Amino acid sequence: MTFEDLDLIDPLLDALDEEGYDTPTAIQEKIIPALLKGRDCLGCAQTGTGKTAAFALPILQHLAAGPDRPGRRPIRALVLSPTRELAAQIGERLGAYGRFLHLRHLVIFGGVGQGPQVTALRRGVDTLVATPGRLLDLLGQGHVDLRDVEFFVLDEADRMLDMGFIHDIRKVLQVLPAKRQNLLFSATFPPAIVELSTGFLHDPLRVDVAPKLVAVERIDQKVMFVAHSNKKLLLAQLLSDPAVYQAIVFTRTKHGANRLVKQLEQNDIGAEAIHGNKSQGARERALRAFRSGDLHVLVATDLASRGLDVEAVTHVFNYDLPNEPESYVHRIGRTGRAGRDGMAVSFCDETEGAYLREIEWSTGQAIPVDDSHNWHYPAAIPPPLKPGTRPPQGNRRGPPQQGRSGGGSSRGPNSSGGSGGQRQRRGDGGRRRRN
Repeated sequence: MTFEDLDLIDPLLDALDEEGYDTPTAIQEKIIPALLKGRDCLGCAQTGTGKTAAFALPILQHLAAGPDRPGRRPIRALVLSPTRELAAQIGERLGAYGRFLHLRHLVIFGGVGQGPQVTALRRGVDTLVATPGRLLDLLGQGHVDLRDVEFFVLDEADRMLDMGFIHDIRKVLQVLPAKRQNLLFSATFPPAIVELSTGFLHDPLRVDVAPKLVAVERIDQKVMFVAHSNKKLLLAQLLSDPAVYQAIVFTRTKHGANRLVKQLEQNDIGAEAIHGNKSQGARERALRAFRSGDLHVLVATDLASRGLDVEAVTHVFNYDLPNEPESYVHRIGRTGRAGRDGMAVSFCDETEGAYLREIEWSTGQAIPVDDSHNWHYPAAIPPPLKPGTRPPQGNRRGPPQQGRSGGGSSRGPNSSGGSGGQRQRRGDGGRRRRN
């Protein structure tokens, strides 16, 4: 199937052509036709499956078909995003896909002055991409009018729940018009998200594109067992390798990210931290430097594990193993982008064995062990799983108490499933021309 088979209008096909996209991903094949027919949709999808285009393209086509209205343009589509970075990325994609359409979009989020955002709202926009906090602020001040919204998208609903936005979402839903088309994306469906979705989705088409966690096949994964006190030494040694061109290092806490940056600087390794306590300006400067190649090491919490798309990332280091298997897949998916190979290295200390076994159980693959480094710590190796059993999940709020058991290593094949359908560049013969 190609995008032409999805009955998209020529301006969108031309934009996709310039982006180098011809073959839709699995979720795009199912979601786009349903949304174009006016159905509500419920997508069980993770970052990297192409879900942004799955909702952006039908929204743009829907808005482009509408009649021109005199006066200021009303907001006709609203996209709610959990983080500033993801909101900005959605806005960038709307601009890319809608480059040949006379439509306006705006991204609003907190952490920056609201003046420019208010000015843009007064001029009128067709699509508004927003984080919940800033949206409610501007709603309360009378700068946002949602009475004409025809299309509502709730992206990464489970992430919204984790960040405490569920009540804000309910407030937004109360001011939206009853007659509208809805779309909800979530990688997982805890009871609170199920309850929320049944409250505003009407006979939705449910699309599951990745019911089981799948690690990207072009990413070479390995785990290194190391005592917690020696992690910083091992990381400094690995980052000194010239093959590590651009790396994202994930920590579990904001304080840990700041502390690690200082430790790396003591080893003459330039790094910047990005997390929720950083100002928006600091986060944008760090991301600009990282994307341009001026900064080679970005230390991040899980805030950046979803939606951060930098094609040149060669390595991901899990300095702290995440306490959710989903986060592991999102983290390592920051490398191996755009058909490139990538490397994901995870450190496992004496407290993190249960996390490692939960990740392996959830992804269905053993992560090969690299014991060739100077700080290999056999006491950190968790006991192997018994066939057919699930590992103890430990305390999801902090490191589990892992015994000092020896046991076998997790050596195993680095096999994995597909990546959700790679998009291929059009050949010259399939290129469309604008009239």
